[in-house]
Parts: sequence; structure tokens; C-alpha cells
Amino acid sequence: MQSIIKNLEKNHFIIHHVSTGQEAFDLAKTFVKPGFTVGVGGSTTVAQIGLLSWLQANDTIELYNQYEEGISREEAYERRRRGLLSDLFIASSNALTEAGELVNVDGDGNRVAAQIFGPRQVLLIVSTHKIVPDQAAAYERIRTVVVPQNINRMNARAIALGKEPRWGSENIGKKFVTITGDKAGRTTIILVDEALGF
Repeated sequence: MQSIIKNLEKNHFIIHHVSTGQEAFDLAKTFVKPGFTVGVGGSTTVAQIGLLSWLQANDTIELYNQYEEGISREEAYERRRRGLLSDLFIASSNALTEAGELVNVDGDGNRVAAQIFGPRQVLLIVSTHKIVPDQAAAYERIRTVVVPQNINRMNARAIALGKEPRWGSENIGKKFVTITGDKAGRTTIILVDEALGF
């Protein structure tokens, strides 16, 4: 783990290594300052640790929450766009390589776009079970684990909202990005030993 952290730091990511989701939650809250605009990317991890609910209840920030119940598809899309110019963007990553690279797949692309450019700061909460040897293993993990589970998650959400499930391999997980580094000080990664997300 220390060599992976060293490689991530060499690629200009700031790393915090914690044991539990609760520790990740407590640390993540310290990045959210009153008056901030905050964007979020689709992340089971962020929801699992309670951070998404905490952000939604935080009246000291402006949260661009595309997942709010009852908003139109157009409004959800607009909030994704606003998130790209936020003070802080919070998400996860689909895979981390031992060389210290982030590998992601996205649907609309706002989550990967924000990790590359736009928000002033990026905060990623990533479970260590997503660490893989190299980029090839990262893409295999995404193809066999991440995309199928996202399809199931999105279709279950559609059904719960009384909508027709329409997600499949033909319309989800089409935008792949490998990030080998960032501007120093911009992206912080909280590595969590607890298995979170998928």
C-alpha cells in the first residue's frame, strides 16, 4: 500500500488513508466550507458513507444535486453542467492502478470531465478494494464489475420511480478515461480500507 500511495503522490494527488467509511465521512466533511458550490458525481461510495445525505441537508452550501427527486431530466443535466464549475466536486473512482493512475467509466461524462478540469478542488473517496495492478486490469474490472452493477442500479432506480428500465451495455459506460496525474494540490483522494461501492 505504501508504494501505491507514493505513486499516487508522485502523480500530484494528495492522499489520506483511513480504515473505515465513518473515518472517510468525518474527514470528507472538513473539505466542505460554508459558501462553497459543490458538485457530485454518481457514486455509491459517497452515498454509503452518508456524505451525500449530509450534503443534501447542509444549508451553508449550494449543492448541484442532479439526483434530487422530482426534478426534470433537463434540470438534472443543467446541475451536472454547473458542477463542472463548482468550488468542490465529490465523487469516487472505478479503479486505481498500482502505478497511481485513476481509471473511470461514465455515462453522461460529467464525473470524468470534472476529474480532469473545471472544479477548483476534487475530492475522491475510493475503497482500496478497487486497486488493480495496471490499466488493463482496471478496464477488465470496469467491464466485468462496474458496468453490470451500474446497469442493475440504474434500472432498479427507474423501476422504483415507476419508469421503464432502459439501461444496458449499449447506453451506459461508454466514456472511459485514464488520469495519470493532476495539477498539484487540486485532487485529494481518501483511500478507505473498508469495502465500499463497486
